[in-house]
Amino acid sequence: MAIVDKSTDYFNATLYTGNASSPRTISGVGFSPDLVWNKCIDGGDHRLLDQVRGANKEFAPNRTLAEFSNNSDGNLTAFTSDGFTITAGSTNINNWNKSSDGYVSWDWKANGSGSSNTAGSINSTVSVNTESGCSIVTYSGTNGTATVGHGLGTKPNWIWCKALSAVKNNTVYHSSLGATKSVYLDETSAATTSYDYWADTEPTSTVFTVKKDGSYDETNGSGINYVAYCFSERPGFSKMSEYTGNGSADGTFVYTGFKPAFVMNKKTDGTMDWHIWDNKRNPFNVINTLLYPNLSNAADTLTSLDFVSNGFKIRDSRNFINANGSPYIYMAFAENPFVTSTGNGSIPGTAR
Repeated sequence: MAIVDKSTDYFNATLYTGNASSPRTISGVGFSPDLVWNKCIDGGDHRLLDQVRGANKEFAPNRTLAEFSNNSDGNLTAFTSDGFTITAGSTNINNWNKSSDGYVSWDWKANGSGSSNTAGSINSTVSVNTESGCSIVTYSGTNGTATVGHGLGTKPNWIWCKALSAVKNNTVYHSSLGATKSVYLDETSAATTSYDYWADTEPTSTVFTVKKDGSYDETNGSGINYVAYCFSERPGFSKMSEYTGNGSADGTFVYTGFKPAFVMNKKTDGTMDWHIWDNKRNPFNVINTLLYPNLSNAADTLTSLDFVSNGFKIRDSRNFINANGSPYIYMAFAENPFVTSTGNGSIPGTAR
């Protein structure tokens, strides 16, 4: 599989400051984003939109709420060739353009509004970029056990499933946990085998399996509409894996094969928040400004880690990132690959 040489063709983080103007175009993403995850750094819900569902159809991943349309207060109205257009925001913290507040947008490229996929027992609509391993999938649940096509051509390492037409948890499959376990993005709970959302069945290169487990229909309730964000690892661009903490203030090194632009982690053997670090809010080491995907809190400043040319170096002994012997899952996307594919592949990436 080829190395992704230019990560910013497929993922980027963008910063802007709200000014309450309307309409306002946010540019500098570098491509037309198909998945936009937005967060006010000064506080307020996370917001997620994608081109398959369409502009202004969003949900808050830190909450269990169904999808909603925010037509009146600082929302995204259109995707552009280099970003997106937003409207003015009032004093309500849950908007996209409150005056003087800081915002970060994490953006991924898939393939526009998507097309029909009939690989599974449930027909799905899929927007997929096989080069970067990003797929946006929508489908309608059927109860019981079913399969859903994702279009990636390789087994997903990460599946994030959210009910759009019902109040349900944001449920995550991670390849390091396996299909017998799941974890909620909107909660602090440890990974659990209590609910069989993935039917104890690993995803394949064409489909993932979903199941209604008793009354728990986070992935396959009858008539419920769902979106699933599926990612497969790509050399030089993305990594979804696990590390074990060592309890040392000098921390541990996690190899990804690239200089990270984005890292999200979760301790899986106990109660703990999720955390996100990125290269735009902290352009230089130490990377110490984190956001909590499961909370609406403002950004927090904690000594945490360094982004280096081939991974990230943890510099903290605390429970949220490096408890001795504890497992942590993570998802990371690249700023630059460690080694490019140019010529004989011997051109190394740069350190910070």
